[in-house]
Amino acid sequence: MSKKAVIFDMDGVICHTNPYHSKAFRVFFEKRGLHPTDEEFAEHMFGKSNSYILKHFLGRPVVGEEFTQMEEEKEGLFREIYADVVDPIAGFPDWLTLLKKNDFKTGVATSAPRANLDLIMGKLGFEKDMESILASEDVTKHKPEPEVYLKSAHNLGVQPEDCVVFEDSFSGVSAAINAGMKVVGVMSSHTKEELPPCDHYISTYADVSLNHIKEILAHA
Repeated sequence: MSKKAVIFDMDGVICHTNPYHSKAFRVFFEKRGLHPTDEEFAEHMFGKSNSYILKHFLGRPVVGEEFTQMEEEKEGLFREIYADVVDPIAGFPDWLTLLKKNDFKTGVATSAPRANLDLIMGKLGFEKDMESILASEDVTKHKPEPEVYLKSAHNLGVQPEDCVVFEDSFSGVSAAINAGMKVVGVMSSHTKEELPPCDHYISTYADVSLNHIKEILAHA
């Protein structure tokens, strides 16, 4: 039997970080006289790269040194706000343990900077269980482009059709589908109707079993 893999996005999938990203972006944009609504954040922030977010809300491309400085400012605010409240989505640690006991390859593939991933991995201790770890610095084309998921499959030594991705955003689900992978939609920030069609949906990890994953992969 060929190797099988499960790949996790981070924000909204391993941890419900989006409310804290919203807080950080609010502080960031308020300094610049901007006040995005919750609806705007839901549509143009969750699952998007910082390059896209800054371009959308500032109304112009932000590149080079200016982008680096702005990203560091905003992500520093996020880590400050979130550091003392890091908490996994219910059932994630046990689900990851179960996957490893059943010989699944596992990886994390996030659009967030590596420093954010390091903060969360450090608090939750799952780095040792991930055979592929990719953050925004590791790709040139961000979600919905499939690059981060195709690179993950390569790192894990599996074919894209043998991967199941856990994603919570429109762009993230699209990236997984564009990579030719199966997708479990995590409804932490969006409803089923707000996501592209997924192979299964969960609110917490109590809503998924090994049989679900095996059935999804069997229909590849």
